[in-house]
Parts: sequence; structure tokens; C-alpha cells
Amino acid sequence: MSPTPASSAPPRFSGPLAGLGRLGYLTLDSLTDLGRMGFFLFWALVGMFRLPFRLGEVLRQLRFVGAGSLGVIFFTSLSTGMVLGLQGYNALHRFGADGMLGTIVALSLIMELGPTLTAIMVAGRAGSAMCAELGIMRISEQLDALDCMAIDPFRYLISPKFLAMIISMPLLTAVFDVVGIFGGYVVGVDMMGANSGSFMAGMAHSVTNADIRMGFIKSLVFGLLVAWICTGRGFFVHLIRGMGFGAQSVSRATTQAVVYSAITVLIFDYLLTSVLM
Repeated sequence: MSPTPASSAPPRFSGPLAGLGRLGYLTLDSLTDLGRMGFFLFWALVGMFRLPFRLGEVLRQLRFVGAGSLGVIFFTSLSTGMVLGLQGYNALHRFGADGMLGTIVALSLIMELGPTLTAIMVAGRAGSAMCAELGIMRISEQLDALDCMAIDPFRYLISPKFLAMIISMPLLTAVFDVVGIFGGYVVGVDMMGANSGSFMAGMAHSVTNADIRMGFIKSLVFGLLVAWICTGRGFFVHLIRGMGFGAQSVSRATTQAVVYSAITVLIFDYLLTSVLM
């Protein structure tokens, strides 16, 4: 398969309006890519509800995304909680507010760090693999073969990945929160000498259902965003400007997918916080 015009080099502009021409070209190219990704998201979501369901593929993706990410989530959350416990105790101890340590650790993890760091780590581990898998299938014409056999690639390949990511992200976030709070407790109470009862009581009185609900909503949205961006970059690797059509294009698209996922998660973290607070 030869590269499409979208993957070729951008046109050269000359003259006094060359900068304006390049800006217009990049704007149109970005809008085209955004529209393409919008249709991709629509059909991926539709594929989640089309029969017959590919339960086996969903379970395989759940094992890969969820169970396979437990190790990196455990160590990331443990180190994050331990740092929060150490820094939080040192800051609060100056003002004699050691009893607020449990509040700081729990709210920081449940509302912000848990969903955000979980999404970024899953994007780096599972999202990059999804992008590379679809990108290789694209350049090796396997996706074109599915179209020739009248097999819907969304229901067959992409929708199970979406469903697995949306299910796994809240569960992994819950693991992140629990392990992180444990790490903060170990450092703050056992190592730094904070009062155990104050730590637990502060956490119990300050964390509300609204805070937990905010973290849950964020994790669902982040799971959808990561699945959308990573699978979309791989699926359209042959249409991304400047990527070419070959093995190198897959590596570049994978890098782009992880970077875009992390940036999008951080942006939506602020937007969701401002809306849900």
C-alpha cells in the first residue's frame, strides 16, 4: 500500500504570505485530524454495543490492561504515598498541625494524584502497546484485510480495548489510592512519629462521598481519553502528517500517543476539577 497524500510532506510556501500559508495548512490539517478522531470515537463507542459481543477479547484486554498494570501501579502509588507522608509531615509539623496529615494524604490521592498518575502510567504501559499493535496492523495491511472480509475493525479490535480501559481505570485508581494511603501512613506514623489515631480520624472525617465520586468520574473519563488517543493514533498512523508509512512511523505514532494522552489527562484533570468542585 502506498502512502496517502495526508502522510506526504507539507507543500512549500514562498513569498510574503508564506507564514500565513503554513499556518493555514497546519490549521486545516489539525481540524481534519480532529474530525477524523471524532468519527473514530463515535464508531468505537457504537461498537461496544453491537452484537455479538467479543467477551473473550474483552477478558484478554482486561487481563492485559488491568492485571498487567498492577505492578507498576503498586510501586508508583507506594512511592507517591510515602513522599506525601514525608513532605506532608515536615510541612505540617512546623505549624503544629500533625493531625491533618491523614487529610492531606487521602484527599491528594483520591481527588488528584490517584486518577491522574494512574492514567499516565497506564497510557505509558498499555496505551503505547495498543497504539503499536494497531499501527503494525495498519502498515502490514491487516486492517485492510479485515475490511475486505467485511469484518468491522471497531467491533473486532478497538471496542474491546475501549471497554477494558474504561473498566480497568477506576479499579486501578482504587488500588493506587489504597496503596498510596498505606505508604503515607507507614512514613508519617511509623517513621516520622505522627499520631496514628489523628491520621485515621482526620482521613475519616475529611473524605466525603463527593470526593470519592470525583476521583471515580475522573478515572472513567481518563480511561476513555487514553483508549481514544492511543488506539486512534495507531489506527490512523498512515494519515498522520509527517509520519510516513513504515516501521519508523509506528514508533513515532506511539510516542505521540503517549505524549498526547499525558497532556490531555492533565488538561481534563483541571477542567473536571473546576466543574465538579
